[in-house]
Amino acid sequence: MMLENKTALITGASRGIGKAIALKLASQGASIAFTYLKSEDAAMETKREIEAYGVQALAIASDASDFESSGKVVEQVLAQFSRIDILVNNAGITRDGLLMRMGEEQWDAVLSANLKSAFNYIHAVIPAMLKNRSGSIINISSVVGIHGNAGQCNYSASKAGLIGLAKSVAQEVGSRGIRVNVVAPGFIKTDMTANMPPEMIKAWENSIPLRRGGFPEDVANVCLFLASDLSSYVSGQVIAVDGGMAM
Repeated sequence: MMLENKTALITGASRGIGKAIALKLASQGASIAFTYLKSEDAAMETKREIEAYGVQALAIASDASDFESSGKVVEQVLAQFSRIDILVNNAGITRDGLLMRMGEEQWDAVLSANLKSAFNYIHAVIPAMLKNRSGSIINISSVVGIHGNAGQCNYSASKAGLIGLAKSVAQEVGSRGIRVNVVAPGFIKTDMTANMPPEMIKAWENSIPLRRGGFPEDVANVCLFLASDLSSYVSGQVIAVDGGMAM
């Protein structure tokens, strides 16, 4: 049990990649606190699945982009679990469109949900991690944050920002035993991608050296590595989970 007696806080974990990360960390003994925005039924189901591993789970409805609310979430987690050893910034949205047709609301919504949310939670969690002189922070970015993508300038900018944020914070807090890293998923099969036309999915898969899409568990496995002591000398790094797409 690589994470026994540790507590993880994961944003946006009621489904998809966030849920897979929560279950993977729970399977290795971590108590799990996670946030969700709207899907209470899905959140409660995720909570039950986490608790099936014999660990504690706490589901909190909260908007990760709200600075004050994020601080209150961290206070609530610390009140129940006394510590936060792992923070996974997973919350995010898309509002795709070409730049010339993109409105200010589309830009602001994505930057706020994807990038500002990570700042909010890192800012709130850092004091507790500094006190413990340990911690692992993981930002869930995307390969489009590395190479961009037409029609997703807002999303790409937010995901690139997560990389810069992680590298900067890693330099600030490394001397206190806190590691900060980034996971950059590629084409991952989730509820959102399930609605894509089959021919589009096939085109994506043909562009990937491994010739397949990934699964949420593929991302979760890398997060487990970064959350555990197996990566105790890894910080400020970006790990692409993309089948070789972004080489």
